[in-house]
Amino acid sequence: MPTSVELAKELRAGGHDGALARLYAPDGGETGLSRARDRAAHAAEGFVSVYGERDNAALFSGPGRTEIGGNHTDHQHGHVLCASVDMDILACAAPNGERVIRVTSEGYPALEISLDDLDPKEDEKNTSAALVRGVAARLTETGRALSGFDAYAVSAVPAGSGLSSSAAYEVLIGTILNFYCCGMTLSPVDVARVGQYAENVYFGKPSGLMDQMGSALGGAVAIDFGDPDDPRPQRVEYDFSRSGHALCIVDTGSSHGDLTDDYADITREMGAVAGCFGCQFLRDVPEADFRANLPALREQCGDRAVLRAMHYYADDRRAAEEAEALAAGAFDRFLALVNASGLSSETLLQNVWSPADPSHQAVAVALAVGRELLGGRGAIRVHGGGFAGTIQAFVPDDLLDAFKAGMEELLGIDCCHVLHIRPYGGTVVAGGPSLNTLRGGPGPQMR
Repeated sequence: MPTSVELAKELRAGGHDGALARLYAPDGGETGLSRARDRAAHAAEGFVSVYGERDNAALFSGPGRTEIGGNHTDHQHGHVLCASVDMDILACAAPNGERVIRVTSEGYPALEISLDDLDPKEDEKNTSAALVRGVAARLTETGRALSGFDAYAVSAVPAGSGLSSSAAYEVLIGTILNFYCCGMTLSPVDVARVGQYAENVYFGKPSGLMDQMGSALGGAVAIDFGDPDDPRPQRVEYDFSRSGHALCIVDTGSSHGDLTDDYADITREMGAVAGCFGCQFLRDVPEADFRANLPALREQCGDRAVLRAMHYYADDRRAAEEAEALAAGAFDRFLALVNASGLSSETLLQNVWSPADPSHQAVAVALAVGRELLGGRGAIRVHGGGFAGTIQAFVPDDLLDAFKAGMEELLGIDCCHVLHIRPYGGTVVAGGPSLNTLRGGPGPQMR
C-alpha cells in the first residue's frame, strides 16, 4: 500500500483514473474525470497537510443515496427502491497506531474519538462525533478489535440535501474500519446496520435502514424490509442514462433542523394504527383489516394517523411496482408511479411542510412550480424524509435547461443538482482492492 504522499502523487498523475471514471464519469467525459481527479488528489493532499506522510494510506468513498420509491415505508418493514449516487463523501485515511480516531472534515472542526470511551454522549447528539463513536461502539459490541486511524474528508453531499449526508458519513467510517480492522469481512448490509445503530442510538435520529442500505449497497436496489434482521435487497438492472430523462435533486433552501419530532410523529402514528391490531408495524396488519376498521381507527388514532397508514399501504405496493417497471424497461409506467407516490406523500403522508411552521412551505411551492415547468411530462415528488430539504424530479432531457432555470429563478443559483446513479456503494477507491473486486452484489438481480 502507498504512503499518503505517494497516494496523493498517484492520484494527481492520473494513476487511479480508471476507478475515478467508474465512480464519477460514467459517460466517459474528460471534464467529469478531471474534476474527480482534482477532488481525489485534494483529499489526499489535505491529509498530508494535516497528518503528514503515513504508511498504508487509502482513499474511501461513502456515497449519498437517493430514495426513488417508498416514502417512509422502511420503518414499517415495507418495500423501498433506492440508489447510491455520484455525490459522496471522500476521505483519505491511514492507521495511526493509537486508540484514537481523528477526522478532519474540510470546513468543519476536527474531531477526535477515543476507542476506550465509546459510551453515548448527550452533548454529541446530532453531531458527526456521535456517528463515529456509534459506529466504533457497535463494531466493538460485535467483537471486532478496532484500532485508530486519521482521516481527511471532503464532502459533496450537502447537509439537509435529502441525499442523507449522515448515512454517507456512517458508511464512510464503517468502510474505513472494515478495511483497516475487519479485513473487509463486513458485508455492505453489515455496514448499513452498523450505521443505522449509530444514527439511532448515538446521533438521536429514529431512522429506518433505507438510508444506510442505499449508501452501502450501490446501484439501484429494491429492498424488502419484511424481516429487518434479514432485509432482502435485489439489484435492479436499469440504465437510467438511456431513459431520456435526467435525475434532478432540487434543494429548496429549507432546513431539516428541528424536524426530529415531525419525523418521529410519522413513525409514532403509523405504529399507533398497527397497535390497534396488536402489532408493532403496519407490515403485519392486513390492509383489508385496516380498511374494515376505519371508523374505529379514526376515533382511536386520529385522522392524520389513518391517512398516513393509507399512504403506507399504497406506497409500499408502488415501491415494488416501480422496481418491476424498471426491470421490464417500462419507464413511462415507472414515471406514473413516481408521480402517484409524490401525490400520496403530499395529501396522505403530509410531509411537505411542518405543521409547527405553516408559514414556510418551500417544498410544497417547489413541487407546484416544478409541475408547471414539466407540463405533465416526467415525474416529481418530495425526496427523503420531507417537511423541508429537497424534491426529486425525473426531467425529460429536452426540458432540463428550462427546468433548471425555473428552479434557480425560484430558489437560487445552483439549487438544482443533476445526479448519476453509480454502481458502487461504500468502497475503497484507491490504495486497496479494485472496485470490481469490492462491488459484489447486494442480492439477486431484478431484470
